Order: sequence, then structure tokens, then C-alpha cells
Amino acid sequence: MSADDHYFTAAPASAAQRRSMTVELAGREVTVQTASGIFSPEGVDKGTAVLLRVAPAPPTTGALLDLGCGWGPITLTLALRSPGAQVWGVDVNERSLDLLRTTASSLGLESVQACRPEDVPDALSFEAIWSNPPIRVGKAVLHDMLLTWLPRLVVGGAAYLVVQKNLGSDSLQHWLTDQLPADAYAVSRFASDKGFRVLEVRRTA
Repeated sequence: MSADDHYFTAAPASAAQRRSMTVELAGREVTVQTASGIFSPEGVDKGTAVLLRVAPAPPTTGALLDLGCGWGPITLTLALRSPGAQVWGVDVNERSLDLLRTTASSLGLESVQACRPEDVPDALSFEAIWSNPPIRVGKAVLHDMLLTWLPRLVVGGAAYLVVQKNLGSDSLQHWLTDQLPADAYAVSRFASDKGFRVLEVRRTA
């Protein structure tokens, strides 16, 4: 990754250096594509691993969202566990999206849609949102992202967000509680593991 590249850059300037890697997702070993210039190119990062381990079983049908998908460990897990659902992997990083499309195709996961945020149909609502959100983009961008997507949960749907404790998970929980209408959302700490919190945001009305 060049000095000017970040995993939240739309078009990384560094050479892709694409490679295949075997990881365990949804209880099975799969071959995935990663590259430089994206988030966690060496494998499943610790936060995502916590989320995948502790989150409840995803809905089996409907639309599921991985917000900030990277090369796709969450998207791919959702698609493997819920083959009857439509799974959206959303990211601003074009290289990440291309890697996810390649891996999903190689695994025969036709339900996966990998795209930029603006390419998701406006009318689409989600039964679940799973995310390891990009905390390092800064609070303003992060807050805008969450307030854009969390309202797109269906009633009864839930989001699971994994955030490192020392990067502000507790303050984010308080902020979400303050920002989201109490008569329509329930925000809670779903789990704690290995220095990470998994927050649940459930749409109740």
C-alpha cells in the first residue's frame, strides 16, 4: 500500500498484488482473493472474526447487508450460511469489490451483489446488517454512514456492529442510543470478546 493509499480509498494507487488465500468461513475452508490497497489483505481481521463467531444466525431469506465489505469475509459468510438470501457487499474501494465479485463467482455464490453505496437500490430494505465499520474514517463520516443505513432495516431486523473497545465502542453505543428514536430502535451490547464489542441495533417499529 502506498503512503497515499488507505483501505477506504475508492481507487488505490498501489499495484494490486492479487493473491489467493485459504480461510475458514461458515465452518468450511474456502479460497478467496485478496490484494494490497485494501483492508486486512492478510486474512480475516480480529474484529471480523469476533463478529462471525458471536453473531446469531442470519435470516435465511430477504436482503442482507455487509457494510464496508472489504474483500468479503462477512459477505461470503452470509451468503454461505443463507443461500436463499440476497447478500449485498457495499464498499467504496473498487479493488475490494472486484476481489469480492471474483471470489463469489468462484464459489458459485450467485446471490452476492458487490457494489458501491450509491448503486444499492433506494427502495431496498434489509433483514440484517452486519458490519465491521471503518472507525478510522473519523466520527463524522462514520456517523453519517450509520445514520444512512441503519434506517433501512426492516421492522424486526437487526444490525450487528463490531468495534474495538479502545476505539470507542462504548461511546458509539451511547451515540446510537441518543441519535436513533427510542420508540423505533433498541441499541444494546450483544457480546464482548477479545477487546471487541458487538453492538446490536434492532428495529422495533
